[in-house]
Amino acid sequence: MKRTILATLFAASLGAISMPAGAAASIYVQVAPPAPRYEVVPAERHGYTWVPGYWDYRGTRHYWVSGHYVRNRHGYRYESSRWVEHDGGWRLERGRWARGDNDRDGVPNYADRSPNNPYRQ
Repeated sequence: MKRTILATLFAASLGAISMPAGAAASIYVQVAPPAPRYEVVPAERHGYTWVPGYWDYRGTRHYWVSGHYVRNRHGYRYESSRWVEHDGGWRLERGRWARGDNDRDGVPNYADRSPNNPYRQ
């Protein structure tokens, strides 16, 4: 009995370790999401990025997740959640922070001392 419990705990800990940080199970459904809802975007907040609302899928139906602000991450840009048609169904690509070169100056934002500087050539 004790060995079974220990083996189960060991296997569970290995599963937790092997999964990448921030990874989430993919959602793939046969039902297309409804049209996006209109949201009033509140006033801009310094140091934050607006994440628009999106349709999530929970249980057996689509569920609206309202837009909200998230704190900026230096050198990253936010890619919003979106549904992609794939093999006759729909796959949810969850929002995430991605390294990027938003100002297209040839320097990736994570290595740029002043990313997105509109005055720099």
